Amino acid sequence: MKARGRVYLIFAVVFGLFCIVPLVTNNTFYIRIATEAIMWIGLAITWDVLAGYTGYLNFGHGAFFGIGAYTTAILMTRAHWFFFPSAFVGGMMAGLVALLAGFPTLRLYGAYFAIATWALGRAFQQLALVLDITGGPDGMRLPTYLNPTFFFYTMLIFVGGLFLIFWFILERAPFGLKLKAIREDEEGAMAIGLNPARMKVMAFIVSAIPAGIIGGIYAYWITYINPASTLGDLVTDQAVVMAVFGGLGTLIGPTIGAALIYAFKTYFWAYLSQYQVLYLVILGAAIAASVVFLPDGLWGVFVSQQEGRKALKKGLALKKEKRG
Repeated sequence: MKARGRVYLIFAVVFGLFCIVPLVTNNTFYIRIATEAIMWIGLAITWDVLAGYTGYLNFGHGAFFGIGAYTTAILMTRAHWFFFPSAFVGGMMAGLVALLAGFPTLRLYGAYFAIATWALGRAFQQLALVLDITGGPDGMRLPTYLNPTFFFYTMLIFVGGLFLIFWFILERAPFGLKLKAIREDEEGAMAIGLNPARMKVMAFIVSAIPAGIIGGIYAYWITYINPASTLGDLVTDQAVVMAVFGGLGTLIGPTIGAALIYAFKTYFWAYLSQYQVLYLVILGAAIAASVVFLPDGLWGVFVSQQEGRKALKKGLALKKEKRG
């Protein structure tokens, strides 16, 4: 079976298993856990667009999530819009911010870009704290809709569709190859006729819009948001750990990383919630350990082993041919 066929098969199986979760259990707790796990998968793969495929570490990704959440909340509570158009506009607003912020920040490289995006996230958090329309530090309450299954399927369909779209544009279409070329050698990419500045801004926007929509879904699902929960550093930090731990520059890597890290987080908060500071320490240690010991992530290690086995088999086959 070709690689494309295997990916589609795996996607269909995993998607199908998720679809039957509400049918298997009526327990709201388990449906909530599954919904949040899907949400983190979406945030991890959107963050990886800029970091893994383009080579730019974005430490302000949570700002797009928060912008989408607040835009959705403001439209639903102040303008009395319906949920779906509000979430869509929230994604567009996140994309607009990425467009405006992308031109100055993407001229920076390495740590300078990372610091600039971190400052962007902090700036929006401070805005949410002082503006009246956002509710300030008290946050905002959205209309209550007590239907966990609705939010589960909304998140599943959106993130599942996003995975397929990203698989096409990042793995099959020229857009992904261009981003990888910029990641490997930006000057070389420019020499062959690419426009790195435009491509990087496009990648920034592509990562921001779905993150904003996910933020909108989260806001309506949770029904209460504040600057710390939607614009805090923890949103970005967890997405970074999940993507790096799973493997950058892929879609499967961040998906695996998000599932494993979220499972650990859920277990930790269920049984060790009294040690909140310890969780942050472990999160930071996981980032450092992943960078040092797993630079290619779990999926990268798996792929390397598979390639090594194939090379070994070819080598043994060639030896047999020579002997024969």
